[in-house]
Amino acid sequence: MDNITKERMYELIKIIDQANYDYHVLDDPKITDQEYDAYYRELETIEKAHPDWIDEASPTKKVGGEVIDEFKKVEHTIPMLSLGDVFNEEEIINFLKRIENSGIHSNYVCELKIDGLSVSLHYEKGILTTAATRGNGVVGEDITHNVKTIKSIPLKLKEPLTIEVRGEIFMSKKTLEEINRERLLKKEKPLQNTRNAAAGSIKQLDSKVAAKRNLDAYLYHLPNPLDYNIKTHHEALEFLRKLGFKTNPNNKIVKNINEVMDYIHEKGNLREKLPYDIDGVVIKVDSIEAQQKLGFTARTPRWAIAYKFPATEVLTKLNDIIFTVGRTGKITPNAILNPVQLMGSTISRATLHNEDYVKAKNLMIGDTVSIKKAGDVIPEVVEAKIERRTGEEKPFKMIDICPICHTKLIKKEDQVDYFCPNPNCPARYIESFIHFVSRQAMNIDGLGERLVEDLYNFKFIKTIPDIYKLSRYKEELIKLEGYGNKSVNNLLTAIEESKKNSLERLLFGLGIKNVGKEKAKILAKTYGNIDNLIKVSYDELLQLQDIGPIIAKNVTDYFSSKDNLEIINELKQLGLNTKYEGETLNIKEEFFNKRFVLTGTLTKLTREEAKNIIENYGGKTADSVSKKTTAVIVGKNPGSKYDKAKELNIPIWTEEEFIEKTK
Repeated sequence: MDNITKERMYELIKIIDQANYDYHVLDDPKITDQEYDAYYRELETIEKAHPDWIDEASPTKKVGGEVIDEFKKVEHTIPMLSLGDVFNEEEIINFLKRIENSGIHSNYVCELKIDGLSVSLHYEKGILTTAATRGNGVVGEDITHNVKTIKSIPLKLKEPLTIEVRGEIFMSKKTLEEINRERLLKKEKPLQNTRNAAAGSIKQLDSKVAAKRNLDAYLYHLPNPLDYNIKTHHEALEFLRKLGFKTNPNNKIVKNINEVMDYIHEKGNLREKLPYDIDGVVIKVDSIEAQQKLGFTARTPRWAIAYKFPATEVLTKLNDIIFTVGRTGKITPNAILNPVQLMGSTISRATLHNEDYVKAKNLMIGDTVSIKKAGDVIPEVVEAKIERRTGEEKPFKMIDICPICHTKLIKKEDQVDYFCPNPNCPARYIESFIHFVSRQAMNIDGLGERLVEDLYNFKFIKTIPDIYKLSRYKEELIKLEGYGNKSVNNLLTAIEESKKNSLERLLFGLGIKNVGKEKAKILAKTYGNIDNLIKVSYDELLQLQDIGPIIAKNVTDYFSSKDNLEIINELKQLGLNTKYEGETLNIKEEFFNKRFVLTGTLTKLTREEAKNIIENYGGKTADSVSKKTTAVIVGKNPGSKYDKAKELNIPIWTEEEFIEKTK
């Protein structure tokens, strides 16, 4: 690091102190977690290099923010320390090695790092007396009146113990959505995220406000376990559960680094499906004796760390907006960004969809923008940080000439997109090839955008079937810059392997307008092979669930084209599979295009088996009962869905009746 100076150290202290004040005192963060972590780690690096410079007022010497004056102050008998953060596998390995090198051989407990706010709960003879925030780790804020409104926190324990326990208060994703829906109807600004919403709710002076926010809590720590003859952390969690506290079901005992990393990968993949937000995984030494031996630093315990997932939203600079031409002639503005790491990928470009999208987000070239991955896959520009503008930014201007063939663009009155009307625009062909070979279509590994452009420009491919004739040009391909014999052989093998793909990939790759991968699978599963699909009529397609008039017309128009049929026939001759390789639908009138809800415990089938039967007969399952529901299938102990079905006069089938109708 070049900027290791005393001046930079004090500059970082000032930035971090202000960030702590904004976050902990005002509940109005001005910088992202990504930026905060970067500043904090830079400060730690400087202090490590020059320990003689360390200021006792440095934020590395304390644990949180200041205590706000509106609440009574509570001094923690045992300090509430925060955890040290790590950001990659190497740092996790180093943490585990330090423990082993101390002569300690213990299991570990992995826990989800809930994105909320820490709380300390005190009980006298089993009755809740005080609830406090972490505050600065030594002194927190009394939030008892609000915590008592949280349904998952018991007011009375199952045993009359005098005890302190600690955990995390949070707000579910669903609750945040409901609150923001109401706020938008009232023309109020929506709450930013679940963490800020939970913190803001718990710091309300009026407990009625907190009560309406439907907060929740998981308890995860007993500060003095030996007082209760508890020898391990997982025993402490079980002890908390028996007392009536809610503990997280995802907690897991692990033995080594491989099991730790398996847990991290598994929970990282599960992240979006959880009903609450998490921002990492906590790893703790299980043995209490080992914890005591390892002890604490001034700021953190040495026996636990928090692995933080890669940021889901980061800031970077919008350097430019360029325009590309899609396979239908559609013009798309694209953000050119300062390269930034996001969820394991380097992001330097993101689609801006259309002119209206850019204007709605008020984007200017030169803006600092926040980026996230939509569905953890596609980079998306969330917003411009208008407060960071310097006056040097340039306004966005939509083009009116095709950037490739220079034809005048057109835009119909009822559309938001501009199109290049030139059917022979070279960009259309290149984009159609790129789409065909993409991961979600034919998935031809090694055939990236740059190579596709080269192959087109060198006239090796002029149509989609030409991709499967590239072996003719093997010697020429080997001579291309950046490609050798091995990479060309791998490419040709990948092309050959792609011939085996199931029909839905081919359908998606052909680029039929509005037919995405899900609709392609519906068509492939329903008709089984491409010949059946070619013969299907517009009216027949309309009978399919999730296939509307626009898609039905696009499909029949596509297969009515002589040129398209020639492409399909040529692909067949080249050996491409045109059949659906999964289990095709076995259409049954009782289920076809109908919607079902499952509730209660099924005894003869699993829920998944029942769902598969319904879908195989052409039906669909839903999570909630509505007027569109065909029937509710009930097992033992059905819940509110059963009551809702009776209220709406929806037919109710027992499991036996359901099985009978499938015969």
